[in-house]
Formats: sequence, structure tokens, C-alpha cells
Amino acid sequence: MDKRNNFERIDKINYYLDIAEAICKRGTCLRNNYGCAIVKNDEIISTGYTGSPRGRRNCCDIGTCRRIKYNTESGGGYDKCRSVHAEQNAMISARRADMIGSTLYLVGINARNGAYVTDKEKNKYTQPCSECKRMIINAGIETVVMRDTKEEYRIIQVEEWIKNDDTLDF
Repeated sequence: MDKRNNFERIDKINYYLDIAEAICKRGTCLRNNYGCAIVKNDEIISTGYTGSPRGRRNCCDIGTCRRIKYNTESGGGYDKCRSVHAEQNAMISARRADMIGSTLYLVGINARNGAYVTDKEKNKYTQPCSECKRMIINAGIETVVMRDTKEEYRIIQVEEWIKNDDTLDF
């Protein structure tokens, strides 16, 4: 406890996850909003949230979501989605040289009920989609930290995604 201010100081991981969660609140999706921060050497390199491409109307503004309309399963139907993912928005706003060896902090919030995008019973947790995983690998990001609850998170070394290639199905 920091005795000067009579409060408990949070650790760095939760500090950056809290920032990603605040960024998430700018999201425009009607299903799930994500926020992320890319950090290197204790400096925020870039941030991103879920939203339509620049200049296009957002789902929250037009009041409809094509994935909801077509009852698309979670984790699929991204070809119907108008949004650019939080991770993608953060990566396209940063230089690759700055992202090499960095950590990406990711938080997902269900836009319909405000809960974290976590369903332990179905073993579903916040995680980058397969396209974002490929982009994270190519960006040179080293670690991804994903919030499951306010107190729980997972840390993935991107090298594991390279070694355990989930796109190979033969």
C-alpha cells in the first residue's frame, strides 16, 4: 500500500489492461467492443478500438449490426462485419520497428450487457481472431495479455502461436 495516498497501487499489467478497457469504451460495435494498447519499454506505442473504417458510419450510429441480423456465431462471420478490430486499428497506427518486442493488452466488453467477453462454461475468452493473430505475428509483437475478469487475465507469448499453427488442419 502506498502510505502517502492511502490507496493500493495496481501492478503494471492491470494498469495497461485498465487503459485498454477505457479505450474499449470508444468502440462502436453493437455486439462486443474491444480496446487495446500496444506497449514497449513501458511506453504506449499505439491504441485501438473496434469501429468502422474512417469516414464510414458506425453500427452504433446506424442502429444495426449485420452479424446480429444474420445471427452469426461468435468468432465467425467477420466478412459481414463493418468494423476494423481494435488490434488492427492499433497496429496500423504504429511503426513496425516500434512494435517489435512489444506487448499488446486486450480487453473485450459485451456491448449488450457490459460484461467482459468471457464465458467460462463454454470455454470462450477474449482473444484475437485468426486474422489478427497473423497480423500480430507479422508486426513483431512478442506478448499478448487478455483480460478475462477485472482480476484475471491470460498472458500469451506470440511465439506459441507460431509454434502451434492453428491454421494447419492436415
